[in-house]
Formats: sequence, structure tokens, C-alpha cells
Amino acid sequence: MTVYFYAILFSRYPQVRQLFPADMDVQRDRLLRGLLRIIELVDDPHRLVQFCSLLGRDHRKFGTVDAHYPAVGECLLAALARYAGDAWTHEMAAAWTRAYNTAARVMILAAQDDSRVRPATWKAEIVGHLPRGHGIAEITVRPDQAYPYVAGQYVTMETPWRPQAWRHYSPANAPRPDNTLTFHVRAVSGGTVSSALVHHARVGDIVQLGSPQGEMALTSAEDRDLVCVAGGTGLAPIRAILEEAARTGIRRYVDLFIGARTAEELYGLDDMLRMAQRQHWLSVRAAVSHQHIVGREGTLPQVLHEFGPWDQHEAFLCGPPAMVTTAARTLIHDGVPPSRIHYDPLETPVLNTPLAPARHPQENAPL
Repeated sequence: MTVYFYAILFSRYPQVRQLFPADMDVQRDRLLRGLLRIIELVDDPHRLVQFCSLLGRDHRKFGTVDAHYPAVGECLLAALARYAGDAWTHEMAAAWTRAYNTAARVMILAAQDDSRVRPATWKAEIVGHLPRGHGIAEITVRPDQAYPYVAGQYVTMETPWRPQAWRHYSPANAPRPDNTLTFHVRAVSGGTVSSALVHHARVGDIVQLGSPQGEMALTSAEDRDLVCVAGGTGLAPIRAILEEAARTGIRRYVDLFIGARTAEELYGLDDMLRMAQRQHWLSVRAAVSHQHIVGREGTLPQVLHEFGPWDQHEAFLCGPPAMVTTAARTLIHDGVPPSRIHYDPLETPVLNTPLAPARHPQENAPL
């Protein structure tokens, strides 16, 4: 159905093709999951409006304009009708028409409101590129204008090597006076964007940033002590939160757990240990799961459980999805209320972001 939808969309309205990445395989899956999320929320108008508003704001960075929505609706209904067969009745067509028009209207209004307070994208020059080993590069960019964000949020980025292929990365720093942001990017296998950033990007190259997103921020913790769990480059937003805590003079204790398979892969551990030497409120522990070393062995969730209980703490988690999911289950089992466990969506943020009032564990392009 999604193959047919995009085929007729690009045939009838060829001008919209430029909004989409060259590789459409993942894109088709995103369309389907977006539709399924809308259906899932159809009986919860408040959260449905939240979701469609988020989509509308996010679509600004692709160059989506109001006139695109009727074209998409026309082709979507044609694709649904073709593949629904005899189930596509007059009543069903009318229901889908109302549903699409409602969702599109909410997205359009959200985009219009967003355009009054910030640009759709920011051009940013790479001003620093430092290899950190194990396929990780520390990349610092300077946006062409003020880029307001909160420590712990994530940012979508488009590179000149893969136009319209947006990926999300978390700044590893709290907001700075010079407006620069530093990202820690790992070149993943088959990752065309991450590999280009790590191996081909140079100082002077220009990337584009979308609006900051995410709710994993220090303000969520109120007055409670913190337990932070980071795996791989998931340390970046945790590091930004701790930097913000140091800047604001935090009056609570923070336990940070950093995990990896081997000691060599304990990315960022030395930096965090140096921070702990300067900040009395910070304790840092490492966990290694696939190597026998002097010190703590085991998976991150196992080591986390050993040092508990954490039922009086606020938790921040970031890293590989399996690690985050298991760590969240460990904390819940140890008595931490789910409402005090914070993490960003584990797949496509705009499609899986938690919507109030619930939070559930779970690359980014236009629908």
C-alpha cells in the first residue's frame, strides 16, 4: 500500500519528490507507523492533537507547505481504497476523509504557530572535528543564529552527503555563550549519515539542524537525587544534563553508571571521572559485560541493581534501546515509579515520542 501511495504521489505531484530522501524503503515504513499511531490515538482526542501538532512542527524542516496536504490526502485515500478492496465502503471513505482532514488541519496550524517563534532550520558550520576512537567523532558546530535548547534534548541533523535524510543526535553540552553545540557521533554499520559525519566531514562543512525536541531535562527531577544510566554515545545527553547541574549549583547527589562490552569501549569514562573529582555530588561507576577486568563486571542493568535501591531517585537513561528498556524494567522492579524514569523515544522520535499522560519505552523524514 505504501509503495503504491508514494508511486502515485510522485506521479501526480512530481514537485514533492524533492522533499523525500533518495532511499524510500525506510520512509514507507514510517508512513505506515504514522498512520497506525493516529489510529491508535483516535479515541483520545487530546493525545491525538499532541501527536499531530508534533508532526506538523517537525515537517517544517522538510519544506512542507499547506498546499502539500491536499495532494497527500488525495493519494493516501486512493491507496487505501485500492488495497482495502470490498471493505472500502462509502462510509469508510467518508470517515477516512474526515480523519485525514482533521489531522492535516492540526498539523498546518501547529506549523503556522511554530513559524512565528523560530525558523524551520538552522544552518550550522562544523568548527571542530576530533576523532575519539572506536568509530566515534566529536563534532562541534556553530549555528548561523541563536539555537535555543535545553540540556538533555536531542537535535535532528541533515548533511550535504545525504539530502533529506535527517538523523537525531544529542548535544553533549549544556547551552554555551558562543552558541556552539558538540555532538558525539558513532559511525554505525550501514549508517550513511553517521559514517559521512565521522569519516568525511571536515571543518568548514555546513549541516542543517532542525528544532530541538525531547523532554529529558534536569527540570523533570524536581528536588530528588538522580541516577543516570548511559551506554555508548548515549552518554552525550547525560553529560549535558550534568554540565547544566554543575553550572546551576545542584544541591543533590547524582550516581552515574556507564556501560560497555569491553573496557576499551567505555567511551567518555575518563571525562566523567575528572568531572567527579571536581564535583563532590557526582559518583561515577562503570560496567563491562564482555570482558574480565579488575572492577565491576556485568551488564549495566545488573550493576545498577547491585547499587540500589533507587526508589527515592529520579532516573535518566540513554543508550542502545535494549539497554534502556532493560534498565527501565530494573528500576521499576526496584520500586522507581515509571513517571520518574526519563528517556527519549528509542526509534523514530517524532513517531514514538511519549505523549502525556503516559510514558512508554519504545531516523526521521516526512510522512
